[in-house]
Amino acid sequence: MKIIDVICSKGRTGFYFDDQRAIKQGAGHDGVFYVGAPVTEGFSSIRQAGEAISVMLVLEDGQIAYGDCAAVQYSGAGGRDPLFLAKEFIPLIDQYIKPELVGKEADNFRTLAAMMEAIEVNGKRLHTAIRYGISQALLDAVAKATGRLMCEVVADEYGCTVSEEPIPIFTQSGDDRYNNSDKMIIKGAQVLPHALINNVKEKLGEDGEKLAAYVEWLRNRILEHRADESYSPVLHIDCYGTIGAIYGNFNYEAMADYIEKLGNIAKPFHLRIEGPMDCDSDRETQIEALAGLTRELDQRGCDVELVADEWCNTLEDIKLFADAKAGHMVQIKTPDLGGVNNTIEAVLYCKEKGIGAYQGGTCNETDRSAQVCVQCAMATQPVQILAKPGMGVDEGYMIVYNEMERILALRKARKALNK
Repeated sequence: MKIIDVICSKGRTGFYFDDQRAIKQGAGHDGVFYVGAPVTEGFSSIRQAGEAISVMLVLEDGQIAYGDCAAVQYSGAGGRDPLFLAKEFIPLIDQYIKPELVGKEADNFRTLAAMMEAIEVNGKRLHTAIRYGISQALLDAVAKATGRLMCEVVADEYGCTVSEEPIPIFTQSGDDRYNNSDKMIIKGAQVLPHALINNVKEKLGEDGEKLAAYVEWLRNRILEHRADESYSPVLHIDCYGTIGAIYGNFNYEAMADYIEKLGNIAKPFHLRIEGPMDCDSDRETQIEALAGLTRELDQRGCDVELVADEWCNTLEDIKLFADAKAGHMVQIKTPDLGGVNNTIEAVLYCKEKGIGAYQGGTCNETDRSAQVCVQCAMATQPVQILAKPGMGVDEGYMIVYNEMERILALRKARKALNK
């Protein structure tokens, strides 16, 4: 079945674009706004509304497949592609991508995704957000054209098996780490709370005492308010390099002492620490530091898991971190990888190497990109997936949870009919 038209519409995301460079330079808060002038090219203010582009593929029989182009909150930072604005990129899709897709058979996702990844405009690859959204639409198109769910297309083409159980959902609190943790406990989130520990003085503590107190509070809060004893979530804290900032990125013994202490405070719950250090210099230094700390914890028999994040943005990055065993788990930030085909390959590669795969993303996505990511996850079966978009907990958790339950119910009903 052929693709006969490509239609774009502008959209909003579930969060904002933030100028990370301006924030790091000390921009102040005024309510939800940031105060001051932006410094990253393309930004009109330090915080501005997140934008997306819905790409709709019209099939011969009138069905419409779609995906959403979206970029991460801190666009234009850390080597990422520039700020993604709909008014700038819709004309590019119409001029350069639509002619490549119209007339193509929607029969094989991997082939179509590879074709899309190879497109260049003025000698440059397509913006990661464009590849992200178009690949979602192509996966949906193949699913609709062949009468399968998107997860079934992925499983068939990549040689994996669609899960018969839900994938654990990881919820993120933003700075409202107390009230939002309560929401997570009520919802029964399997992994929580992210916590946004991105400042030593205000959130970690000069001796790590503030994070230790928060972990103790969170443990007690779960024990006090959980519906029953069967609820035993994983505690996953993103530290944004702050542990390395106070102890030294290569001071494995001191960092391990602190992390081991946090793990003991967290018990009976399992603890994961994301981004214990951030080596600003380069990717190879980050890999060396994280691999060293991982070995130190393993040699001690400490069960706290480390999660790679900083400097781990592309499929190539993820493979290097996994090969070096830099962390027990790798975050796969879906928009940064471009096409969802790269996310699929990243999860499968991590599993092959015995490294935990955390299919993540950004708060600055859309309901549609989150749904397609769930479809990919149900086929590749990562350890956990991110509730997205937004920072309100309830909305992102609802979108991801409901998409998984639809998949499970539909496949169960089909099996019952075929008996």
